[in-house]
Amino acid sequence: MSEAVVVPAIGTGSSLACVRSLGRRGIPVVAAAASESAPAAASKYCRETAVVPDPSTGLGAYRDALLALADRDDVLTVVPLREPDAYVLAQNRDRFAERVAAPWPAFETFERVRDRRRLFDVAETAGVPAPETEVLDGWDVRARDAVVKSRYTVLVEDDATAYPDVTVVPAGTDPDPDALEERMGHRPLVQEYVPGTDEYGFFALCDRGDPVTTFQHRRVRSYSYTGGASVFRKAVDEPDLREHGTALLSALDWHGPAMVEFRRDPRDGRFKLLEVNPRFWGSLQLAVHAGVDFPHEYYRLAAGDGASAGREEPARETGDGPSDVAAESTYETGVGSHVLRGELAYLASLLREGHDPAERPSLPAETARILASLWREPNFDYCSRDDPKPFVRDAAGVVDEYAPSLSGVAAAGRAVPTVARRLWRR
Repeated sequence: MSEAVVVPAIGTGSSLACVRSLGRRGIPVVAAAASESAPAAASKYCRETAVVPDPSTGLGAYRDALLALADRDDVLTVVPLREPDAYVLAQNRDRFAERVAAPWPAFETFERVRDRRRLFDVAETAGVPAPETEVLDGWDVRARDAVVKSRYTVLVEDDATAYPDVTVVPAGTDPDPDALEERMGHRPLVQEYVPGTDEYGFFALCDRGDPVTTFQHRRVRSYSYTGGASVFRKAVDEPDLREHGTALLSALDWHGPAMVEFRRDPRDGRFKLLEVNPRFWGSLQLAVHAGVDFPHEYYRLAAGDGASAGREEPARETGDGPSDVAAESTYETGVGSHVLRGELAYLASLLREGHDPAERPSLPAETARILASLWREPNFDYCSRDDPKPFVRDAAGVVDEYAPSLSGVAAAGRAVPTVARRLWRR
């Protein structure tokens, strides 16, 4: 029997994508869940569930729980799916590597990504285009639209983690730097606002700086019309995107999975770096739909990393090792995938007041677009004919979360069962 993989069971599609991908190949999955309501834990492909502390309030206890799972003889590796996972695994890489394969970066490399200021220095050296970025004190925020954000992608303090909000500052306003510093716990960064919502992701699994396999998507819709995590995206293949993403991860000597996020600047047509997520990404299922099985390639990379866990290093010159997978992956472009609850959240965002420079789309027009894309692209992160329980569990929480905001988009909600039935018949 294959060795098991520990997958954090969290409220994102990446967790379920890993469980299904590995489980369908006969690889045992141990879901590390802080909540019994996690959709991934309900999958028929999840062999067992281990209850672990919530890293947002008990990072040290979460680390200890993962180390305890790594101590098991039947566990091969752990999958990083969110920033606290990546932080704990990187900070304690030597301890994990004594127990399991550790296909993720050392802590110093991880910190060059978590610290946005250091990341943009690396990008400049690597020739990767990026918005102008400075510490808040060094920027005249009144001259043009800008974005104020934390210097760090995730804040870690007093054994807890937090994600400070990004603040869009329209030209002509004058934010209070001291108030922003107090809220974030440090002097934040200010960044040139790149107009538009044309956002792209370059995704890679790297073996010590060399891409093992790659993928790209264009974000069509997010949880909010102003941006955020994607809820509908399509597979694309942009040579410039591949060039920039590969150059940056190579300069970082990256090991393991990463998402490099870009926005296409309508002023010059160039891709501008936004950030790097040092882990698997929420839209992971889209890559699997398009033909790039990242979870399985991660498993293969971990198996090839076995020497770090006291296993014999397999020979890679035979053509069977992960390093021999083509970096320029072949996948089907144009494929799309939806998060149904995310589509509802997107519509709900159109009903809320906002002050973002982005233009608010028309609610009727966006409702029609969503219905059309659901019909044309019936691929979903959660809804699956052969594994329905995670979708049912995820849907159970949607009403409580979004129903009060959705009185104006009831038509979209009534259309979901029709789309789901169409998928079920396939």
